[in-house]
Amino acid sequence: MTKVKIKRGDNVIVTTGKNKGTKGEVLEVIKKEGKDPRVIVAGVNVVKKHVNPSASNPQGGIVEKEASIHISNVSLMDAEGKATKVGYKMEGDKKVRVAKTTGKNL
Repeated sequence: MTKVKIKRGDNVIVTTGKNKGTKGEVLEVIKKEGKDPRVIVAGVNVVKKHVNPSASNPQGGIVEKEASIHISNVSLMDAEGKATKVGYKMEGDKKVRVAKTTGKNL
């Protein structure tokens, strides 16, 4: 399984696809054995899903929700809103993520 450097709560920018240039927060990182990692980003790749009536949703109908996109199609943003890669450094005995462009902690 590959190492995933993007975590839930990170701010990312979409680099390819129909939502290219869109910025958002990572809601969920999906890692499954034998599959490529995917992320769900707020407000990106919104799809319409038909929902049957249930106890929690007695009306049913069409619901809009975010679908996952491949993790290679997003890039982490630094504090200035520019795409960056993730680096690591040791502060005392803690390993800290840093932005490669600015060198500041993420």
